[in-house]
Amino acid sequence: MPQGRAPARSGYPAAVDRLIGELARLPGIGRRSAERLALHLMKTKTEEALALAKAIGDVKTSVRHCLVCYNLTDAAGEKAAPLCAICASPERERHKVLVVEQPRDLLALEATGLWRGAYHVLLGRVSPLEGIGPGDLTIPALLERVDHPESLPEAAGRARVSEVLLGLNPTLESDGTGLYLAEQLQARGVKVTRLARGLPAGSTLEFASRAVLADALEGRQAM
Repeated sequence: MPQGRAPARSGYPAAVDRLIGELARLPGIGRRSAERLALHLMKTKTEEALALAKAIGDVKTSVRHCLVCYNLTDAAGEKAAPLCAICASPERERHKVLVVEQPRDLLALEATGLWRGAYHVLLGRVSPLEGIGPGDLTIPALLERVDHPESLPEAAGRARVSEVLLGLNPTLESDGTGLYLAEQLQARGVKVTRLARGLPAGSTLEFASRAVLADALEGRQAM
């Protein structure tokens, strides 16, 4: 850009331009999509737009990650609790832990009704190209859970983990994450299994049917 020339402006009022910029930071939302969303919000009724803003604010103030598994749980109101309902349930087989990437994967597998163990949510996957390493996920917390079960909240059962089932998505980066976890866990004497590969390669757990997920759970394989 030649010296002395002012940077190009969008032509929108500053508040609209700022909204477009914030929306464009969301995953999967480019500048054009952000512009459409911003203009749609401008056309909606004020109460509808403010309801969206309040919903975003409520998520940030009334939802937290479970202290043990990093699933989502209530942080405010009568249902507020440091542990999610699964970790707090004495009916779960707490010595078995199913590792998933995101809370939505946990919900998909829990909906099958076939897993009676506990969970651990990584909140992502190792991705060197994106600068995401094991320390950027909840992997250290998982290994601490394995190494020192006595440090867990009493309500979580403090059971020693004997099996970890890797319920990661069948993608290249997830496979790399699984191999890293298997190496770390097997060195600690933990049995490591993975979901059966009835799941189509390149797909995600979120969009798999209940039957496919049920088969994957039942046919889990040793790593």
